[in-house]
Amino acid sequence: MAEVIFYGMAGCPANAKQKQQLAAAGHTLVERDLATAELTAADLRAFFGDKDVDAWFNRRAAAVKSGAVKPDGLDESAALSAMLADRDLIRRPLIQVGDRREAGFDPATLHGWIGLTSGESCDDKHARGQCDHGHQHFVKAPAA
Repeated sequence: MAEVIFYGMAGCPANAKQKQQLAAAGHTLVERDLATAELTAADLRAFFGDKDVDAWFNRRAAAVKSGAVKPDGLDESAALSAMLADRDLIRRPLIQVGDRREAGFDPATLHGWIGLTSGESCDDKHARGQCDHGHQHFVKAPAA
């Protein structure tokens, strides 16, 4: 399994759940506090790859919700400066494994990259009635 450097915010319930999912998949977590991590603009930029600037932002950040920060109106430099000044603006978590970096917790991306399951398939869990993926479970009625 992978050593995952995980930049999250202390007290964030979503980050806590994400760390649990990574640990359950067998990964070793190296936790870093996004609020206090020493990041330069270049360090931060590396997590966003070819995503549009407005996709770099945490849409739930107070400054975004209030309209004080308008992600779609910022260029790269202004976006990075704003994020370094207010870390809540950063789409999180920031995840690094080896040289690859990603922003946000996209289960499909993570599964394809480092694996996000514990080795047991959804079908295995369905067979026991223990699947917890949050999707609808339908049982076919027996043929009449």
